[in-house]
Amino acid sequence: MPSLTVVPQPVERSQPILQSVPERSPAPGVALRVHELRKNYDQIEAVRGVSFEVRAGEVFGLLGPNGAGKTTTISIIATLRQPSAGTAQVFDHDVTREVGAVRHLIGVAPQEIAIYPTLTAAENLRFFGRMFGVRRRDLGERVRTLLSLVELDTRANEPVANFSGGMKRRLNLAVSLVHQPRLLLLDEPTVGVDPHSREHIFEIVRGLRNDGTAIVYTTHYMEEAEQLCDRIAIVDEGRIIAMGRLSDLLADAGCAEVIEVRGLPLSVDLSGLQTAAGVCSTERSDGTVRVFTQGAARALPALTAIIGRYADRVTIQIAPLSLQTLFLRLTGKELRD
Repeated sequence: MPSLTVVPQPVERSQPILQSVPERSPAPGVALRVHELRKNYDQIEAVRGVSFEVRAGEVFGLLGPNGAGKTTTISIIATLRQPSAGTAQVFDHDVTREVGAVRHLIGVAPQEIAIYPTLTAAENLRFFGRMFGVRRRDLGERVRTLLSLVELDTRANEPVANFSGGMKRRLNLAVSLVHQPRLLLLDEPTVGVDPHSREHIFEIVRGLRNDGTAIVYTTHYMEEAEQLCDRIAIVDEGRIIAMGRLSDLLADAGCAEVIEVRGLPLSVDLSGLQTAAGVCSTERSDGTVRVFTQGAARALPALTAIIGRYADRVTIQIAPLSLQTLFLRLTGKELRD
């Protein structure tokens, strides 16, 4: 699938891409509505009937592996691609029919960094600020505030080409905020960054949420979704297969604990476990058997009877159901980097 890439284009200073930027005001209610969104590339259906809503002051996570359709969904919301079917509305503005209005309201930090390497950090922000119609009398203070926010104020006049990957990511985020958007689209914003930059991006996202910004956050990192997102949509092969608060997703799964067994020969028949007391389902991959249970204590007798003579060869670990094991149960596969 194509990646989401925003390629900056030079514009005449007297004609910014957006002629004016609405004043920021409180925006209660639904910020984004996506309904039955579809996108086809030749014979490949990248997005298959995706529907969700995001409210102001909420971080909504799209969690899934690379190629799941997350970036394509974001690119449609960002008005960069046309959907094959379905609709998306940003504060009631349609992303295909009201492109200008939508672009006033959204900020996009694409997975592919979209800043000019030969310009300094401050020059990049000033350039994009003019593109988005930020008033000249406001732009200087806006640039200083954003550079401080992303901890680049001491490097403001240095060419971006000299920056580390984490610094470029932080500047990429700052650019998406220069016109004070009410909906922020973050597509894998921490890919390839150092731990300090990742934690700082987390802090910024939390602060924006607390200020009322609606945020769509795509990631394939489980811990990011767990730490940041108020609600999560698990995306696989272009479809949303589960959606809700993490606590609700785990509760709705009907399973409380997972038993992991390592070292069991492939020849051992596990079919009897499917109907054993307390067992929700089983899964076997990469030499590990996972038994999803309503409670490990109820399922262990049946498991012990099956593994029997291999007891001295296997290791058994019991853990609460997590987002990672839930994803595995729903999709039958690991979520890998």
